[in-house]
Order: sequence, then C-alpha cells, then structure tokens
Amino acid sequence: MNVDWLRELCLSFPGATEQIQWGSDLLFKVGGKMFVATPLEPAPVCLSFKASPEHFAELTERPSVIPAPYLARAQWVALQAWDALPDDELARLLRDSYDMVFARLPKKTREAVSSAKPAARKARSKKRAKKKPGRSR
Repeated sequence: MNVDWLRELCLSFPGATEQIQWGSDLLFKVGGKMFVATPLEPAPVCLSFKASPEHFAELTERPSVIPAPYLARAQWVALQAWDALPDDELARLLRDSYDMVFARLPKKTREAVSSAKPAARKARSKKRAKKKPGRSR
C-alpha cells in the first residue's frame, strides 16, 4: 500500500474529497469531516483513521497499530508502518471509517453528498447542451 493506492481508494467513496492541511498532511473528508489522514513527509505514523470501539480495542493490540496521537479519544487508530495491516482489511476499515463519519453528518449534508454526481461524470457533463428552437422574446 502507498499514497497512490490510498488516494484511489478514498476518492472512490461517494462525496469524498482530499485536502492538504496542517502543513503536509493529506486528509480525506466527506461533508467537510475527515475520515483518513496521512502525512506526506516522514513521521512516526503513516496513516490514521476512525475505528469503531470494537475495532479500536482489537487493532491497538496489534503490532505497529497505536491509538492515534491527538485523536485517540475519538476512537482513531494510527499505523506506524504501511504494511501493519493487509490491504484488503485496511480497505474495509477505511470504508468503515468513511461510513461512520458520513453517518454523523447532518441530514442535509448526507443528502447533498448522496445526490452529488461523481467528479468524473461532472467533468464530462460540462459540455453545452444545444438549444432547442423555441419562441424568442
């Protein structure tokens, strides 16, 4: 797993966005709330994400997985190495993180995210529609 894999996965979730924040951290957000963070420069942790209370307890007992600095009280875990978890398990946990954050968004925000078209589709739909002949005023 690497940052490119992480970007591709996280941006595939509906309404997910990315943002550089706090100098050199890449954050993935939904509805303005982050669900994954990774530093782009060398750091003690390589990836942080929200976990359910059950997963938090289980994950923090594994090697190279610790309570996330500053975010542990909100049930976030941090990986100290990219290979701390298998890719398929990590992908599932990152989707769970997205789902937990999405579920806590205000109803209007959830509805806006759910009804938004994927970014790729938006880019293609910017072509001008031909005007139908009609009455002129």
